[in-house]
Amino acid sequence: MKTTFVSPGIVLVMSSFVAAAEFAPVEHWLKPAEGMQTIGPAHGDVAVSSAGDVYVSVGGPRGGVQVFDASGKYLRNVPNAPNDFHGFVIHQEPAGEFIYGARLGGGSILKMQLDGKVVLEIPGSMIPEELVAKRDGKPNLRLTAVDVAPDGRIFAVDGYSSDLIHIFDSQGKYQNSFGGKAAPYGFRTCHKIAIDTRFNPPQILCCDRENRRLVNLTLDGKVLGTVPDMKRPAAVAIFKDWAAVAEIEGRVSLLDRTGKTVLTLGANDVKEQTATNKVVPSDWRTGIFTAPHGIDFDSTGNLFVTEYNQFGRVLRYDQKN
Repeated sequence: MKTTFVSPGIVLVMSSFVAAAEFAPVEHWLKPAEGMQTIGPAHGDVAVSSAGDVYVSVGGPRGGVQVFDASGKYLRNVPNAPNDFHGFVIHQEPAGEFIYGARLGGGSILKMQLDGKVVLEIPGSMIPEELVAKRDGKPNLRLTAVDVAPDGRIFAVDGYSSDLIHIFDSQGKYQNSFGGKAAPYGFRTCHKIAIDTRFNPPQILCCDRENRRLVNLTLDGKVLGTVPDMKRPAAVAIFKDWAAVAEIEGRVSLLDRTGKTVLTLGANDVKEQTATNKVVPSDWRTGIFTAPHGIDFDSTGNLFVTEYNQFGRVLRYDQKN
């Protein structure tokens, strides 16, 4: 049975955006840097700035965060951006736009200006030792995602280890943690999160990947509801009344505020081509997903999806109306 995201006192209004929007894939829109056939191995994320530039985290010889303009032309790499941003967002603040990135291997959180200047680093050691899982007797912090609440609090996910969500204030001071593998959460790979600003107060939308569900929580960790039967959700982005979910088993779903799926995009009917990073470019099909891993909207509602892929692939769907 599906449980909706509705909190007490919230009135649901089905907007014209939800009712009328259509999307169309854009073929071959991304153009890799000169001398590269593809952008490089990707196990990361995508975010779009207010100027419409598309930021993609990749590894390989031009690893880090690559930047493309709205037409798909490669512009630059972000200086100082590491090549292990598994999850990152671009967040608008009074002082400008900032990249917040979760380092999978480095075990820290970086806040950077778009020009690459690091303005804040939160080391993993800020998290209480007893909340960090151990592997072979050593700390095993595996940060997979980060997002920022309207009040400036920073939420980071240890999604490949403890499944805990850690909270820091805007200056990087540790505040609290919740989540994990035990009840009432029961997370199995709390992969990525989004601060869900469709509600007042804002909430957290968590991709509980191996439980094949989304989990909606308050900012202090109370479970509000779930959406089951997803195709291993990996990432989520919010735009107006929609939550767009990148499902690593080859699909993107768009959900309304009640948690109802109102549109699916690019579903892949070849099982062997989903949830794997080994699909080669010659097998890519326009608009058909293989392993969606990161997702974001631009300011007008066009959709960008980066895949888990050893060559690196970013798909674009534009709104038709």
